[in-house]
Amino acid sequence: MVIPSQTRTHTARNLVIFTFLILTLPWLGRWLDSMMGSAPGEGIGTLIWIISPLGVSFLLRAFAGDGWADLGIRPNIKGNIIWYLVSILVYPACATLVLVIGLVSGVVSFTGSSPGGVGLFVQAFALLLIPQFAQNIFEEAGFRGYLAPKMYTLALNTFLAHLLVGLIWGAWHLPYFAFVTSYATENLATLIPRFLVGTMAASIVYGEIRILTDSVWPAVLMQTVGGAFIGALVLNDLVQVASGTEPLFAPNLEGGLIIVLFTLIGVGIYLVRRKIQL
Repeated sequence: MVIPSQTRTHTARNLVIFTFLILTLPWLGRWLDSMMGSAPGEGIGTLIWIISPLGVSFLLRAFAGDGWADLGIRPNIKGNIIWYLVSILVYPACATLVLVIGLVSGVVSFTGSSPGGVGLFVQAFALLLIPQFAQNIFEEAGFRGYLAPKMYTLALNTFLAHLLVGLIWGAWHLPYFAFVTSYATENLATLIPRFLVGTMAASIVYGEIRILTDSVWPAVLMQTVGGAFIGALVLNDLVQVASGTEPLFAPNLEGGLIIVLFTLIGVGIYLVRRKIQL
């Protein structure tokens, strides 16, 4: 949808404010953590980081004229079951495919393939779901509840809008990147650029489903299931990826194969949406 130029100017201004605050507040929080001697993930700065997407978007909607019409708070499940299923399954399916390819190629090994390992995975996955769901409400209220729908109202190419949302979303992680990827041993100078490419690729999938469903909840579910699935695999060392092959076979957003898969899926959903809208 294209909106009048005056309204687009207002939206663009508020998007600049959102982006500035969302990329500044987490660094302020990280500084506070360092001043207080708190480890990443344990101090007040982490709380500032987590609540900043929801907090900033709330202020802009309540006091800067953005309103609440495009928040996407309604689930809109009727007629969108397929997109909810895609949201729930896309991360596990892509990660599993990448790991199977890695297993066949001899660069991935499953240390949790025994019954005990499977039980550990199921237990860890279940335990991670609730905290992931709570955290992702804060995160997605800002990025898919505010940033994405506002970006889509500007006179931008759809894919450019998706990529900009993904870049800002990825950059929001950087102050606590070592905490987010505590399992990674790769140099951050090479890991971070690939992570940003990964968030941009994933943003195509998130964005297209956001447009199709007009709801933020598929994104919350996608993040929740994906975070719990990958967390249960990687943080419990149930999967081992051969050193030096992580850039391609890592089962998370910075993995090369994951980036390719998300890009293809996102473009595929875009083509389906365009066909539906004809």
